[in-house]
Parts: sequence; structure tokens; C-alpha cells
Amino acid sequence: MARRSSIAAYVAMLSIGLAVGGHLESFRLTQSASAISRDGSSESTVPVSAMALIESGNHISRIAADVMPSAVHIQAVRVEKERKVEETGSGVIMRSQTVKGLFVITNNHVVRGAEMPAIDVVLADGSTVHPIKVYRDVESDIAIMQIPDGGQPTAQWGDSNGIDIGHFVLAVGSPFGLSQSVTMGIVSAKGRRDLSLTADQSVTNQDFIQTDAAINPGNSGGPLIDVRGTVVGINTAIASNSGGNEGIGFSIPSNLVRRVFEQMVAYGRVRRAYLGVELDNNFNDETAQRLGLSRARGARITRVYAHQSSPAVVAGLRPDDVILSFNGVDVVDENHLINLVSLADIGSSATIEVHRSRGKSQLSVQLTDREEFRTATDARGTFNTR
Repeated sequence: MARRSSIAAYVAMLSIGLAVGGHLESFRLTQSASAISRDGSSESTVPVSAMALIESGNHISRIAADVMPSAVHIQAVRVEKERKVEETGSGVIMRSQTVKGLFVITNNHVVRGAEMPAIDVVLADGSTVHPIKVYRDVESDIAIMQIPDGGQPTAQWGDSNGIDIGHFVLAVGSPFGLSQSVTMGIVSAKGRRDLSLTADQSVTNQDFIQTDAAINPGNSGGPLIDVRGTVVGINTAIASNSGGNEGIGFSIPSNLVRRVFEQMVAYGRVRRAYLGVELDNNFNDETAQRLGLSRARGARITRVYAHQSSPAVVAGLRPDDVILSFNGVDVVDENHLINLVSLADIGSSATIEVHRSRGKSQLSVQLTDREEFRTATDARGTFNTR
């Protein structure tokens, strides 16, 4: 019995030794390897430590090759004070889930004020087309242009909620008119809001992705791509003292862009939900402490519009209420709440947590279409009206 046990132990030891030896031999053999070019030919022998870099480069190259055919260069001419102003930018070709046709997504500021014949869309093959329909959404700075459908390649949507700080991204577009350009960087931050993109502060749907991928004049409207090759944003703006790239660029998240896109092509406008309140865009710690909060957080209501059937009136919201959460999402500030409300489904019931009179309460609010309530008087100079 003891002899059988010792034999079994010996066999087990021998098996482990052979396995380890085989692994070590494999390890020695893979200290160098042949780099294989994209056409399949062997180029040279490189250290195994470099193979990961080579494969990563090949992966990025494949992504660029897949996305480039859907990227376009845009030139638009508008007339301002009897003089022609030319704007250049980028765009990406997409298809809708519900509406037939071929569409280019770009920034509204790229084609602002330009008539359709004065907008040139230069495709990846060098041909130029003009839009046959243009949809514009000032509040998100998104424009959708329908172009003749020649079966051109389209990009694929990605999930902007699925990317995090540190993830690699590519910016595709036409910086300084150099079409079909790609730069690479990482996601530097998310949820950037309260940016002054226009003199009239009309861009109110702000929830930008910040990236250090080089974005320069001409990149506006081009796609931000993740490592899967899907669109996770539309490049919109840069923070710069020189007018060129300084490592801080901003992109509209794809989930916001996609919703605006589908709404625009289906209804001709973005159907935004409505509360019927005006929010404090200067909510600070001093005001928060006066209301019984330790610091400024959430969105403070400064005015409730007196429409008898508005969601705010029906729900019982009051001035100086501070909305702390919306449908379980903690509200960071007034711009965050604006996005949460305007992207919610019209007709849905939302649960909001409110700080009032140094206490908390939960209210249910039935969201309605903003266009049914918002008047010219409400809108004038108060883009925080929601």
C-alpha cells in the first residue's frame, strides 16, 4: 500500500515537473517573435514585450479604417451683416432606427444660419453632396442633415454611459480642414456642465465628456470613438487660449446625441419633458446653509410658473425647494437636473426628493411636453426654465 502511494506521489511530481518545464520552454521560445504585417507577411523579429504595442497599434488602425468612411467634412457659408462667413467642421453618417434615409450628425454651430445649397458635405471618397433637409436643435448644439442615400457606410452607436475616466478614445474629423484625421487620447472627465459656448447661453443640454485627444478648429461635429469602434460622443468645443488644441476638448455624450437625433428625424423637433420651474444658476453654500443644507448641492427652485396644470403646480413644488434627486439619481446642480428632466419620457411619472424647511420629502411629478406650457414670456432670457 505504501509502495503504491509512493508511486502515485512520484507520478504526480513528474507530471507537475513536465508541466512547469513545458511552460518554461514555451516562455523561452516566446521571448522573441516575428511581427506580422497586415498583409500577412513576416517583417522582423521583435521582443515579445513589444508585441502588445504592435497589436494595439494594429487594433487602432483597424478602428480608424472602419470609421473613416462614415466621417465627412463640412463647409457652410452664411451671411452676417451683408458679409459672407465660412464655417468648417466635421460630421458622421448615421441611420435612424425608425426613419428611412441617410443622415449626417454635426454641431448646430457648424451650419448655423446657412441655407442648404450653401452647405457642402464632402464624403470620404471626395464627392460633395448638399443636404436635402436640415434639423437644428439649438439647446444641445446638434444639427441633423439628411443627404441623398447612396448606400454610404455608416458608423455605429456606442454607450456613452459605459466609458469612464481613463478609457482610450479617438477623435475623428477635419482639423484645420485636414479631412480624415484621427487623434487619440483618454477620457479626462465626465459630466462637464455650465460651459459658455454661445453668447446667449442657448446651449442648455450640457453634460460633456472631456478628453485630451487633440481637438482643433474643424473637428466640431466629428465623432468621438471608443476602442470598440463605436461612436460615444460628438466633438463640440475646446478650452483654449490660443485657439488651438491645449489638451482640453469637450464632446456631447452619444446617449444624448442619439436621443436628440431620433426625436428630430421623427418629430422635426426634440420633445422635452417639462417641470414648470426656474432654477438658480448661482446656488452657493451661503444660500444652501440658509436653507438648512451643509453645502450647495442639488438644484434650487427660484420660481414656479403659475400654469394651473403644470407638473410643478400639481406636484406642489415651491420656491426655495431644493431638488436633491430625480428618479433615484442624485442631482449635482441645475444643469444636471435640466438634462435629467429634458431627456425623461413625456407622460412618465418621476419621483423627486426635495429638501424643504430643513427636512426631506418625496414627491411624484407627472412630466409633460414642454411645448404645451412654455410661452415666449417664459423663454425670454430664462434658459433655465424647465
